[in-house]
Formats: sequence, C-alpha cells, structure tokens
Amino acid sequence: MAPRTRGAISALVGRWQTWAGFAIAAVVLFGVAPAVLSTFRLGLLGQFLCYAIVAAGIGLAWGRGGMLVLGQGVFFGLGGYMMGMHLKIADAQIAGNDVPDFMQIAGVRELPALWVPFASPAVTLLAIVIVPTAVAALLGLGVFKRRVKGAYFAILSQALAAAMAILLIGQPEVFGGFNGLNGFRTFFGFRLADPVNKQMLYFIAAATLLIVVAIVRQLMQSRYGELLVAVRDGEERVRFLGYDPANIKVVAYSVAALFASIAGALFAPIIGFITPSQVGILPSIAFLIGVAIGGRTTLLGPVLGAIGVAWAQTLFSEQFPSGWIYAQGALFIVVVGFFPAGLAGLGLLWARWRSKAEPPAAAETEPEAEESKVGAPT
Repeated sequence: MAPRTRGAISALVGRWQTWAGFAIAAVVLFGVAPAVLSTFRLGLLGQFLCYAIVAAGIGLAWGRGGMLVLGQGVFFGLGGYMMGMHLKIADAQIAGNDVPDFMQIAGVRELPALWVPFASPAVTLLAIVIVPTAVAALLGLGVFKRRVKGAYFAILSQALAAAMAILLIGQPEVFGGFNGLNGFRTFFGFRLADPVNKQMLYFIAAATLLIVVAIVRQLMQSRYGELLVAVRDGEERVRFLGYDPANIKVVAYSVAALFASIAGALFAPIIGFITPSQVGILPSIAFLIGVAIGGRTTLLGPVLGAIGVAWAQTLFSEQFPSGWIYAQGALFIVVVGFFPAGLAGLGLLWARWRSKAEPPAAAETEPEAEESKVGAPT
C-alpha cells in the first residue's frame, strides 16, 4: 500500500476515533451521569467539570507551550466575581433593593460605579469573555516581549494571584471581603433552588467542556499548535525562522485565561458563592496538580486529571479530612518524579513496550523469502 494511501486511512481512522470519543463523552455526561447521580452529586460533578475547563487551558499553555501558569486563579476569579456581581444585582432588584444585601449591612446605599455595568446580562457575558482575555494579552505582551520565562514567569503569575486575593479581601464593602459573594437565588431569571435549574447548570458546564476540548484539539493539531511546541522546545530556533515566540505564547496564554474565566463564571452559580479563597495561590496550584497528574502534554490528560483529583479530594476528605492534603502532595511528587508525562504517559509506555515485544510482521519477511527464491537453482 502506498504511503499516501496509508496516511489517508490513518487520518480517517483518527477522525472517526475522535468523533467516537466525543460521542461516548456526551452519552456519559448527558445520559449516564444525570440518571445515576443525585442532585447533590450532580452538582459536585458540575464543579469538577469547571475545574476541567481550566485544566484544558493549562494543558495548552503549559503542556504545549511550556508556560508554567501559576496564576489561573486570577482569571477564574475574574469570571466568577463578574458573574456573581450580576447575580447579586439581579437578586437585589427582585427584592426591591438598590444594592446587594452585604452592602446594606456595610452601610452602602448606592451601587458602586464598578458594579453598574453588570446590571446588564449582555454586558456581563461580554465582560466574562473580553476582560480576562484582554488582561492576559496585555500581561503576556509585557512579559513575553521581555523574554521572561521559566521560574521567573511562574513566580510573577503566582504573585498576581496573591495580589488579586488581597485586593478582594481588602474591599469588603465592594467585594464582600473574606465572605465573597454568596447567597445567589437566581441565574438569569431561573431559581437556583429548583433541582431542574441546577441540572440545567450542569448541562451547560458539560456542553462547555466538550466545546473547550474540541477547540483545544483543533489548536493542537493546527499549524499554530506545531509552532507552540516548537517554541517550547527551541524558542531561539523559532525566532531564527522569522516568527515572534512572544506572540505565539500570548495567544495560548490568553486562550487559557478565557477558559478559566468561563469556568469561574459557571462555577459561581453552580456552587452558590465565590470567595477570595478560590482565587489566590492555593487554587492556582491545585489546578496545576490535576494537570500534572493527568498528563499535561496530552489532550484528555489534563481534563481527566482535574476531574479525578477533585473527585478524590471530595471522596477522601469526607473520610480523612486531615490526611487528604498529604496524600495529594505525595501523589504529585510521585507523578512528577517518576512519571513526568503524568498518568496518561503510562498508556504511551505500555504501547511502546507492546510494539517492542511483538514479533516482526509477516509482511516484513516476505522480501527475504522472495530473495531466497531468486537465488535458488531452477
């Protein structure tokens, strides 16, 4: 068979495998999970899917681009707080108040100017998409143009997460302080106390995750994805070829920020609150742990790793409240130390071992048989 024909068949098989994978995921998320899980457990799964959306963006920026992003909690918090601001304004309007309940307690009688635009649902949705993406793009241009990378970039992004949490805590009359924004009653007119509406939020999160994974896959397999890997492995060579590595990094960093913001905006109504503790350094590291354990260089590794770690945390923290953090740290050390490619890399190692263990194919021995026939006496 000609190499071109074999390549076409491989591409067709790969395309069908991809569609089959999405179909199986859709059946599990939209059919099996709602049928077997209670409303509470389905809500937990919705939270885990939000973490997976963040992880998909980290997999693109860190796994493919080599950018150790330790500040995704910032963009997650931006999306969550902007959605929370809209929900609190809507609840206040339904109750006939000018400002949300926590502002009334603090003595605020007029809605702050920062909050006014978020009274509009359309402006809120646009802000969730535009603001974090623009912040990431500006920050990325300022950092990557100066060729800041590696540990320096990681420390800078982590410092940004710490500053964000301190800012939110220091403005209790505007952002609720340590308590954050909580007590959401409605979501764009739907009562959050209704189990049907809670299930609707889960479905939105599940559909968003599938769309995000499809976008990441398309980016990874495109020419841009090849350039991103090339920048990770040899930035100076890419610059020598006439490309600006900074621009390539900024795109991945901005896309990851966009996904984190969308995840935060979905997380706030699903869980019912958003606080500074979900924005700072620890949440950013937790996002990274799930990606590292799942396998940062693969498509599904970060997604499955984030869901698996979040599920394990919920399961084991119920039984061993004080021991889970140590187990999580030990798992992270073992995976990073002995399986740098994450748990997804175990499948690659197994496939490589099987390819070495399998005997040569019969087709490879046919030419030798033909040569023996030619050399034999007639």
